[in-house]
Amino acid sequence: MNPELDFPAGIWETFAKSRPPVRCSPGYLIYLQDTEATCFYFLKSGQVKSFIQSEDGGSRVLNIYRAGSLFGEASFFDELPRVSSAVALVPCEIVPIDRELVAQEFARDPELALAMMKYLARTVRLLSCQVDQMAFRPARWRVANYLLTLASRDGTVFSTQDDIAAAVSASRVTVSRVLNEFARQGWLELGYRSIQLCAPEKLLEVCKS
Repeated sequence: MNPELDFPAGIWETFAKSRPPVRCSPGYLIYLQDTEATCFYFLKSGQVKSFIQSEDGGSRVLNIYRAGSLFGEASFFDELPRVSSAVALVPCEIVPIDRELVAQEFARDPELALAMMKYLARTVRLLSCQVDQMAFRPARWRVANYLLTLASRDGTVFSTQDDIAAAVSASRVTVSRVLNEFARQGWLELGYRSIQLCAPEKLLEVCKS
């Protein structure tokens, strides 16, 4: 899920101009579910995973954020406890954005405030679509859509099969079966903690069927 697909490149970088980034190692927990949201974040470099956990210890991936993204903003704006956790997947640079910085940048550029409203509305819409997809779409569709959504410009998806299974509400066995089916057809190549899309147009056809 990526609510920023049609936003201008670098639109959020203004938040990073006045403050130095915080460097995070892989595995660093940036924030935890059910905690107070005193800030949200601009991801200057790296990749961050957001996920939710149930009381029995189960987890589900919500999104994988790439450089140039915002994350953790929903709970910051509604002033309620965080509904998810976030962890650095690779070495990252993040810029915390607090209320002082938000007020400063919105006053300087009112168009940025309008863009933020659109971004938040887009996030709600895509989350609603995600619920629909998990409830009614077959596993092949869900896996293909997940891969297309998270692929970088060169077609690489950095994700484990466990992460994909959690994100698309399917068993790891089912995800493995679907990925191997796609690989046998030459649509993708499976690597260690990564997947290379070789024929994204074929996955798009799956999503249109």
